[in-house]
Amino acid sequence: MAGARVESLMARMRMLSHRGRTALRKSAVDYFRGDASDWLAFAGLLLTVPAIACGTLMLPVWFSPSALVLPIVAGGLLLRPASLLALYAAAAAALIVEALALGPYTQGPARVTPGTVLVVAACGFFGLLIAQFRSRVGVPWRRGGTMLFDLRERIRVQSKLPALPRGWHREMALRPAGGQSFSGDFVVAARTNGGRTLEIVLTDVSGKGMEAGSRALLLSGAFGGLLGALPAHGFLPAANGYLLRQDWDEGFATSIHLVLDLETGDYELLSAGHLPALQLSAGTGRWQEKTGEGPLLGVYDGAEFTPARGNLRPGDVLMLFTDGLVETADREISEGIDRLTGEADRYVAAGWEGAAWHLIEKVAKDVNDDRALLLIRRSA
Repeated sequence: MAGARVESLMARMRMLSHRGRTALRKSAVDYFRGDASDWLAFAGLLLTVPAIACGTLMLPVWFSPSALVLPIVAGGLLLRPASLLALYAAAAAALIVEALALGPYTQGPARVTPGTVLVVAACGFFGLLIAQFRSRVGVPWRRGGTMLFDLRERIRVQSKLPALPRGWHREMALRPAGGQSFSGDFVVAARTNGGRTLEIVLTDVSGKGMEAGSRALLLSGAFGGLLGALPAHGFLPAANGYLLRQDWDEGFATSIHLVLDLETGDYELLSAGHLPALQLSAGTGRWQEKTGEGPLLGVYDGAEFTPARGNLRPGDVLMLFTDGLVETADREISEGIDRLTGEADRYVAAGWEGAAWHLIEKVAKDVNDDRALLLIRRSA
């Protein structure tokens, strides 16, 4: 009987131990995913407060009273506002104990001075602001950077041009304003009609950099879904209607839609208030502007878009770009286009490998605007 009770007690202890380990492991995983309470981080930071206070009391020269800002700063990044206030209370109590134990600051160095109190209080104030901002946004700091990185990579993947058949070369370069990671310029592309047709849409959302990045992300997903799902002439009207339904205060965008037959080289360009495309004729060596007619996206309903037609012969190059590449405060668009074509002529003999990136470097390296350049070349 006694043996059975001992075995039952041991089994109960093993079960409790297993549940405790499982709960601890789940809490740790959920915490770092941002899905659970912050009690684990709160407990760890709360224990550092008396540890720092003990170090200050025993070795005040090496452990300054201002070292209490360390758990406070970490708490601002890790804890929710309610837990952070409890941590601040513990830090304030530690400062009081240190001040009483070390004596007045006028009697020697390494004591709690008014400056120490101000530094700790200022760090606590800014930490609380950060915690409240994170709580309002609903994205913990551990996942915020990961989320932004994931969004940026999704935009890049969606902007990749599909592989083209032999005899065709394509290049694209995107450069956000101010060296940021998000741009108001984006590209969506797809091969339709059984792979015979290449459709590319280059869009410039109003604003620049981070201001336009969130709208560009939303529009790139919507435009990517529309492209290929509608007839070519139905894309820009559908995109215009989608933009109007968003009802943004600054909701317009320019866009140019290329529909290229990869077997014949025939193409159509439909434009929504966008800059003209440029075609280099291999026979004459001259650049010619190609543009359709149509209003900005998101301005009014029922807009109509008239295409421009052309043909890419062997050796010809078609270039699409946004206004950040050719327009500045002290330079008109026509001058910028002349400079762009002049620089592009250098690649006729040298080949077009890497030309998109280098052209942005040459003509718009220090421009504080989003820049995008796309090249389609039919091999000679």
